[in-house]
Amino acid sequence: MSTKKEKQKTYYESIIEKGYSRRDFIKFATYMTAFMGLESSMIGQVVKAMETKKRIPVIWEHFQECTGCSESFIRSDHPLVADLIFDHISLDYTDTLMAASGHNAEEAKQESMKENYGNYILVVEGAIPIKDDGVYCTIAGRSAIEILKESAAGAAAILTFGSCSAWGGVQAAYPNPTGSVPVDEIITDKPIIRVPGCPPISEVMTGIVMHYATFGVLPELDALGRPKQFYGKRVHDSCYRRPNFDAGLYAESFDSQEAKDGYCLYKLGCRGPVSYNACGTMGWNNGVSFPIKSGYPCIGCSEPSFWDNSPFVERLTNVPGMGIEATADKIGKIVVGAAVGGAVVHSIATNFAKKKEIREAEKRGEENEKNIKA
Repeated sequence: MSTKKEKQKTYYESIIEKGYSRRDFIKFATYMTAFMGLESSMIGQVVKAMETKKRIPVIWEHFQECTGCSESFIRSDHPLVADLIFDHISLDYTDTLMAASGHNAEEAKQESMKENYGNYILVVEGAIPIKDDGVYCTIAGRSAIEILKESAAGAAAILTFGSCSAWGGVQAAYPNPTGSVPVDEIITDKPIIRVPGCPPISEVMTGIVMHYATFGVLPELDALGRPKQFYGKRVHDSCYRRPNFDAGLYAESFDSQEAKDGYCLYKLGCRGPVSYNACGTMGWNNGVSFPIKSGYPCIGCSEPSFWDNSPFVERLTNVPGMGIEATADKIGKIVVGAAVGGAVVHSIATNFAKKKEIREAEKRGEENEKNIKA
């Protein structure tokens, strides 16, 4: 935690002070550049930014949630990513991780928000109940609604970590007895980045913080307000079981030999064809696995209202002809539901834009190389 008297360090200074070498620092910059979906020519700019820019003040609020997003964030297997929360950002307030409590904690938050007004990042974990004046989530006698509005007033941007703050969460499941809503239904005058997942991947959260820290702007977002570099593809598109799906090879039951051999889990309820996330490309626990690789179908936890789409072990729709000729795009045309409609539109738009994005990426790479040499 930062203190009032502490001199604000740059990212590089905090990394070296922690005991890492210059080589470790360069590896970290390269690692984060790749995770942010940037060309290799951008590494020099990321390095320069981390060497010169001060750590970003962060206020992290917790409301209706299980703290799973914080748990995910601090359990990254990459050492420098794991240290980010303590050493590479100025985490001035968080209910879960700060040593101070009570009045001391609240004073630290108020002081940071005042000194960094307009420049700090607000991270919100958890939904906000609005029924009965928000009495279903109160902290020190104040409702989550009141606290959120106060904390958001001076924020430069808001990151909603997890599906609770992004979409409303499981507590917003029908009939939503507490009236839980996502952040953007209360705060409408601030840039908001949705980082959904139950919980999100730790490196995804880290990558978004580092993107803002490096470039001072928000990453490019999709139509639902999610960073494209992490939510631009369906889980299905990067799934290692996809070849078996295309070949019409499906597991018919859990823990069967077919499931262990990597057969597609679509018939067991997998929502991969309609869910956008980086699980298949990044994985969890240093890329070791993700739910599908562990033998359980994707439940679409990064999508709006996923909690009302149960039971999760039933296939999306009972449509015949899902044999060798089937593809995810064909399934997208026949599966009903708003989420599927969005998936189809997203897929078509992505295909049309691919060539344009490649041309733009090549142009940016050339410009970045010139800037780095200059």
